[in-house]
Amino acid sequence: MNDHYIEKSGKKLRYGFTTGSCAAAASKAALIMLITGSDIHTACISTPGGINFNAEIIDIHREEDYVSCAVVKDGGDDPDVTTGSKVCVRLKLTDTKGIFIDGGDGVGRVTKPGLDQPIGNAAINSVPRKMIKENLENILIEYGIEDKGVSVIISVPNGEVLAEKTFNPKLGIVGGISILGTTGIVEPMSDRAVIDTIRVETKVRKAQGSDILMVAPGNYGLSFLSEVYKIDPADVVLCSNFVYDAVNIAVDEGFSRLLFAGHIGKLVKVAGGIKNTHSMYGDHRMEILSDICKKLLDAQTYESIKADLMECVMTGEAVRIINTTGKGDIIFDNMAQSIKDHMQKWSGDTLEVEVIVFAGENEELVATSHAHEWIKEET
Repeated sequence: MNDHYIEKSGKKLRYGFTTGSCAAAASKAALIMLITGSDIHTACISTPGGINFNAEIIDIHREEDYVSCAVVKDGGDDPDVTTGSKVCVRLKLTDTKGIFIDGGDGVGRVTKPGLDQPIGNAAINSVPRKMIKENLENILIEYGIEDKGVSVIISVPNGEVLAEKTFNPKLGIVGGISILGTTGIVEPMSDRAVIDTIRVETKVRKAQGSDILMVAPGNYGLSFLSEVYKIDPADVVLCSNFVYDAVNIAVDEGFSRLLFAGHIGKLVKVAGGIKNTHSMYGDHRMEILSDICKKLLDAQTYESIKADLMECVMTGEAVRIINTTGKGDIIFDNMAQSIKDHMQKWSGDTLEVEVIVFAGENEELVATSHAHEWIKEET
């Protein structure tokens, strides 16, 4: 009944539904049950993404003035730590008109500025709040009691433990998971979800007053900045493969300076103008390094390393080969400058960018001219 699919890389993948959709469906069911006195075991809502969600209602429990129930989160074929979790609601009618929404056990609280909700609020984002509010208001109108209000508390059993596997601790959301979703649906292996996370983290850094946005592709870059330069990991935005998107988000959120740090295996692709460093968009690492070497080495030296360089599988071996020419510093300086130039160009020259590239295990290979100065500003 809820099976909707998307074709990706030749595979048929099933959509899921967000925690926000689960909360809205459970809230709708609870209100109907409270008004009618009869149990219902399914509730259908329309998602902002245009797909109906037919939710199974479980764990129905009644008290004198409350009804509580739950919906199990199904993320479809998207890997999601909240899949299988219960999104529970406890709902009652009030004499004060309006919809009051708050979080209970397992739903996080906002402690830092720059997020969707203000400090102190439950981490129930604006679209889920709107979905819940609209569904409940429609039910009140349907049953002719629109002069009443509704109080609904959302909880997620084990949510505090689940949150440790999410970005919430880094974002300053404590005590549980967030109730999320902009479309109400979960697209399998969604690029959009990653980009949205980059934007949220960037907003938080800006709201905290940061002048320099520090960005790393992944955990290797994060560890490098933490272990070598003692940068707090919470101060670094992870952009995964989405370098171009991270640059544009930085501009959108008002940053004028960006420090980009990562392993040569990822960053060398950016030197070649590659905007997304995922292997599905091509590798080209050795071709890019070879082109730089050809430009900066004399013909004889270049020819002496060309074949070995192009046969390399790992960039660590490529670094070793390039360094045998005695011109490694010049070549890697040029590579870092190319990374910087491309990122500044992608920003429409509204960002100043500095770059640090490492190889091996936390072995700094090259840094652009002001990178170390910026690091000092941030420590």
